[in-house]
Amino acid sequence: RAVLEALLKLFGGGPVGLSTLAVAVGEERETVAEVAEPFLVREGLLARTPRGRVAMPAAWAHLGLVPPRQGGPAGGREGPH
Repeated sequence: RAVLEALLKLFGGGPVGLSTLAVAVGEERETVAEVAEPFLVREGLLARTPRGRVAMPAAWAHLGLVPPRQGGPAGGREGPH
């Protein structure tokens, strides 16, 4: 749960590197990679990408959080200019 909360609350759902995530939760890198990650991936809560770990939509729902708004038109503006 700590890994998932850190990924969502501290890093906005990622992407975040394994070492950074491990430091954030106070665990060894290997512990996160070999214990927490396989479970979270299997449950569809986390994905490993070339850029780092990212939260899946189910992770936000699991913790009752709303994902941050993604993208939008260039400059972050919406609607007519």
